[in-house]
Amino acid sequence: MSSRQCKSGISRRDFVKTMGWGLGALQTAGMGAGILQLTGCGGGSSPGPQPVPTPQIVSWPISREVYTTAVRQVCPLVVPATAPQINPGEVADYATYGYSAWRFGGPLQHVVRKDIAPGYTAAPNVVRLLFYYSMSDIHIADKDSPAQPIYEGLSCGWGSGLSSAYSPIILSTPQVLDAAVQTINALHKMTPFDFGISLGDDCNNSQYNEVRWFLDVIDGKVITPSSGTHVGAATIDYQRPFYAAGLNPAIPWYQVIGNHDQFWMGSSFENATMRATHIGSNILNIAVSCGRPDLESTGAYMGVVDGSTIYGNIIGDGLTADVIPPPTVIADANRRSLTSPTSTTQNWMAEFFNTTSNPVGHGFTQANLDQGLACYSFVPKSDIPIKFIVLDDTVKGPGLDEYAVGSLDDQRYQWLVDELHAGQVNNQLMVICAHVPIGPQTSLTDTTPYHMWPGPEYTDESVLNLLHRYPNLILWMAGHRHVNVVTPQPDHDPTLAFWEVETCSLRDFPQQFRTFDIRRNADNTVSIIITNVDPAVQLGSPAYKSRGYAIGAARIFGSYPLNDKSSQSYNAELVVQLTPVMQSVISPAGTNL
Repeated sequence: MSSRQCKSGISRRDFVKTMGWGLGALQTAGMGAGILQLTGCGGGSSPGPQPVPTPQIVSWPISREVYTTAVRQVCPLVVPATAPQINPGEVADYATYGYSAWRFGGPLQHVVRKDIAPGYTAAPNVVRLLFYYSMSDIHIADKDSPAQPIYEGLSCGWGSGLSSAYSPIILSTPQVLDAAVQTINALHKMTPFDFGISLGDDCNNSQYNEVRWFLDVIDGKVITPSSGTHVGAATIDYQRPFYAAGLNPAIPWYQVIGNHDQFWMGSSFENATMRATHIGSNILNIAVSCGRPDLESTGAYMGVVDGSTIYGNIIGDGLTADVIPPPTVIADANRRSLTSPTSTTQNWMAEFFNTTSNPVGHGFTQANLDQGLACYSFVPKSDIPIKFIVLDDTVKGPGLDEYAVGSLDDQRYQWLVDELHAGQVNNQLMVICAHVPIGPQTSLTDTTPYHMWPGPEYTDESVLNLLHRYPNLILWMAGHRHVNVVTPQPDHDPTLAFWEVETCSLRDFPQQFRTFDIRRNADNTVSIIITNVDPAVQLGSPAYKSRGYAIGAARIFGSYPLNDKSSQSYNAELVVQLTPVMQSVISPAGTNL
């Protein structure tokens, strides 16, 4: 049976690797008295400032049934052959024509992978060393911001692959994160997590308010998921202020930086004009390219979401000649870009010191701020010899051709060498956590290397050659590509091989996070058991609706065929062969299963 098919049946081995939990409902409460102002957008008619009902702060509890994909999968239904091609912005038609339809499927079994461990003897797991989760590419989006390329996605449309420019998923990204956090809390009650890590692209467009929503959801604060006039906050579910549940304070979490955290839409260096657009009132006017954005040319207004509409209708968009007068929104200083002419990392890192969750800085230190270097390492448990190396492998500097690839400069390369050397001499197993993968397979089924590092000096091949010198490296974790691909990185010496695991996006289908369960086996190999988890969304909630939107957008933009019923998930037990020295070091470590 294909590991990705949605079928019934679950083995005892897979059953013990999953969890279920029930949660109670939360309550709705009132917000203090206040008046919101509505304004029009651009040339559209506007009723002018007027009082609106006081918005109520709500909560969005998740489903009582919390499962990993080892018990239950989310499986899209085949789009009927009679369904017409629709535009990505025709959101009401997603359900009408079956683009957003899905069902729950059976369990996804863990595939035992011994590709790089020829000495593995199918020995049982005997000791747990670490249990943690990863999430990635959350892309918290300010849908009211004038600095988005929405019209690019709408006009290029069907099959263009431009869901990053627009997708109705942007309506409720904070609520999806809140559902994921509640799901993590529920799983923690069954088997406590040692820590969690976000692998980058927390925000969609390098904005201050987007980063704050990400942090405040995890901290369990009241979220006002809109900007400007906050239109629809009293009447539209995805616009309502809500109480975030907050991550269980017993779970420390750490952070990796991504390209969207630093660059306009993750693809362009923020120049003075773009920084002014974020906080201004004029809706972005750029040329439509259906590819790499052309920020130097004009031609179309990109539009914004009308938060007073159920499906987030787009307004203020269209060709320059057709939209008169130029469309505007109410400016909001909280939309400011966190980049500066001198650093794309410092202001962003500084926000991670302004949280109530643990640890302070979430891995970053004052030295990171002083140096503008978003790299650090940590050891989650002092009695477990496993070191995590958090590597910033994103592009740096203005005037470059591509900002969505992997890159190192001399400083970060040497820092990585030093960290690997220290972990080796200190007899620590090592895991690298980065945003961009290194030489991954194109997909789970296509083993052709997908080149992510163009160089010129530090290419996929050159960095892989470095990594294969360190037998204690067992895993490279990454996000960025929004897929659940697992890649073996073999070597002629099995102890120099390692695994690469990509965590998909919490924004795009399949909207999941991963758990990692590192165990020692009876033959002193190590198993890394990876499991995808769908947030346990409650029927009718914004996060529930987002799941359908994510499936529909993936079909409309051509990410997956219309007849693909796969959950796009992948669960596996990845076996690693250790040196005799490390077998001896880890033999007394861990907790008996």
